[in-house]
Amino acid sequence: MIAPRMSIAAFVLAGASLVGCESSSPPPPAVAPAPTAASPMRPLAGTSWQLVKFTGSDGAAIEPDDRSKYTITFQPDGSVVARVDCNRGRGSWKSTAPNQVEFGPLALTRAMCPPGSMHDRVAADWGAVRTYTLKDGHLFLSLMADGGTYEYEPVKAAPPS
Repeated sequence: MIAPRMSIAAFVLAGASLVGCESSSPPPPAVAPAPTAASPMRPLAGTSWQLVKFTGSDGAAIEPDDRSKYTITFQPDGSVVARVDCNRGRGSWKSTAPNQVEFGPLALTRAMCPPGSMHDRVAADWGAVRTYTLKDGHLFLSLMADGGTYEYEPVKAAPPS
């Protein structure tokens, strides 16, 4: 009967020594909180803009017939609301570094805009925007590969009714 007691004791001691050998890996790194509207990474959050002009890499400028028909509103939650001439759309935006901005796909209505509209250009360039600059109260959105720059001004508040 002594043998079973010794094997039980050996089993308990072996188990205790295994508990002391648990891996002591460091805890996982803390995840940084997402930038908020007040953070320097997201100065565009909560702002609305209307198009002044597009300047191509060749220096040629194109201006809309009505600035208020081309607007962008950067929501603090990362969504964006846009008006592109006769169409309206929603999408997403993010800024992961200073002066960097990237738009997600834009879900846009498909109305046929009148001749001379900048709709096709703005819609085609949407996904190519990579950087922004705020200068003299204007927002400049630059396309990748030196493809040109869109200049926007703040949307003026509508007068009270």
